[in-house]
Amino acid sequence: MIAAAAALAGLLTYGMLAKGAGSTFNEAVVSGKRLPAPAARLPMLGGPVDRNTTLDAYRGKVVVLNLWASWCGPCKDELPLLEATHKKLASDGGVVVGINTKDLIDGGLGAVREYGLTFPSLRDGDGAYARALEHTGVPETFVLDRQGRIAAIRRFPIDQEWLDAVLPPLLAEPA
Repeated sequence: MIAAAAALAGLLTYGMLAKGAGSTFNEAVVSGKRLPAPAARLPMLGGPVDRNTTLDAYRGKVVVLNLWASWCGPCKDELPLLEATHKKLASDGGVVVGINTKDLIDGGLGAVREYGLTFPSLRDGDGAYARALEHTGVPETFVLDRQGRIAAIRRFPIDQEWLDAVLPPLLAEPA
């Protein structure tokens, strides 16, 4: 029985490593470390391509960074929660920033209109920024502290319970 359990644990570990589940950012967050979010200059979804935004523009705020796409059902399911979170965070020193990735511009803009999103959404058309975040699929959410470091990661849909556990301690940290 012990040998079978050890073999199963070994297979699970091998499977996780082979699939890349043990990413640099995941390992850092699990061990309590905060690595800087990758730098990038991305255009606003629907904005001029020559006017790019960086995450440094949000330095000093707690950032809920959400990778999403209009073709992703679970992404669309969590957009109302992200919008409500964005409105609440505005008075608490935080912001939600969407990264519309691997999506058509019209699809992304359609979702913004359909859900009445007011949080900024950046465009990552080719998925390069998502790859820099070691993404495994959408939706994924990264919470950045006020210094722009990744403090929490959710590699599947978020819920209010997760946000309530992650955000208050980060919002309480000094700017």
